[in-house]
Amino acid sequence: MARKVLQKKFFNRSTLVVAKNLLGKFLVRRRRGKTTALMITEVEAYDGPRDKASHASRGLTPRTKIMFGEAGRFYVYFTYGMHWLVNIVTGPKNYPAAILLRTGRAADGKDVKGPARLAKYLKIDKRFNGKPASRRTGLWLEDRGIKIKPAQIIAGKRIGVEYAGVWAKKLYNFRSKLER
Repeated sequence: MARKVLQKKFFNRSTLVVAKNLLGKFLVRRRRGKTTALMITEVEAYDGPRDKASHASRGLTPRTKIMFGEAGRFYVYFTYGMHWLVNIVTGPKNYPAAILLRTGRAADGKDVKGPARLAKYLKIDKRFNGKPASRRTGLWLEDRGIKIKPAQIIAGKRIGVEYAGVWAKKLYNFRSKLER
């Protein structure tokens, strides 16, 4: 099985395109000499400064500056006073966009559901905030040759963003229909 680490060029494209293309890719974590990977099976896109569901809709802040930065960097934040969530920044610099990694499948077939559980499973925390997705940082994304066809992608509303008005209705949540 060929493994190709995804480079900045992969992420420096339209957020919605990258979101769909991330399905079937792997989020890989190396920690204490052990490598763990989850196949990405669900993501949510947050696209630009007008997206009212995005943290960046309030403008450039110390928290959101990573979203305004280079594609291919992790945006990791703490929520509800107890959970870390991991996003990957997409698109051109100064256009705040990122993709929340929501669900993954482990090698044993177990689904790790929910963005907080995904981050906890891979032991991702604030140390990765702003870091590039690369083997050097110990957290990266790779292509292992699994192709998710457009017909295998379910688009739906994002979860927990009812406050965002018309943006809450955008079909920016993408899940793969993978056969077991």
